[in-house]
Amino acid sequence: MNAITKLSEEKKHNFQAFKRLPKNTQNCEYLFRYLTIYFPVKFIFGILKNLKEMSVVWYECKVKYRKTDETGGQKVLTEPYLVDALSYTEAEKRINEEMAAYISEEFKITAIKVANYAEIHPFENADRWFKSKITLIAYDEESGKERKTSMYMLVQANDVREAYDNTIHIMKNTMGEYSIPSISETPIMDVFPYFSGEEGETEMLERFNALKASKPDKPETEIVDHMEFETAIEE
Repeated sequence: MNAITKLSEEKKHNFQAFKRLPKNTQNCEYLFRYLTIYFPVKFIFGILKNLKEMSVVWYECKVKYRKTDETGGQKVLTEPYLVDALSYTEAEKRINEEMAAYISEEFKITAIKVANYAEIHPFENADRWFKSKITLIAYDEESGKERKTSMYMLVQANDVREAYDNTIHIMKNTMGEYSIPSISETPIMDVFPYFSGEEGETEMLERFNALKASKPDKPETEIVDHMEFETAIEE
């Protein structure tokens, strides 16, 4: 087998692997064929595998419902939740399905909007969601000017300081320079990612849900005895 034949076989193998990617990435078939002429196949294929994650769109859905408290009283709440979907219609369908499993009372979806989160990161023993703004810094060699690009992450934590530490942890493998200009707590109650059920995704879903469902450990309450006793006087 000569070098050209070997290269063709390698391209064929990688293209077949590419065809097994989720359908929403297969629109790049022409691009894949074209780029393999000029770039190493492994390099291109590594980028294409990430298209699924890159195409995720998160929708913030506000849900209105009546909640019964411990005393039997009822109050009306409107809470925001996140789902990832391909459209507003799918987001509405998904949030209705998710809420039906958690809320026994009647509920109503009052608003749906696109949420500008690039990534969602649950963490163990945390029950609040924070919006971290990440500014990526690059330098243009031709102009000599600094270029900045911002994105937002939703990070689970117990307070702002922990959210900052968790954001640093997420970015630890980033090669370029970056800064974290702001972190703020959000009213997001829960996050529902979409998993297709394909091989390997079940474990990912279980891991994601386990992380976001874990709650912070409550510190043990120290009991202080304030009772006073008179000291007996020995005769």
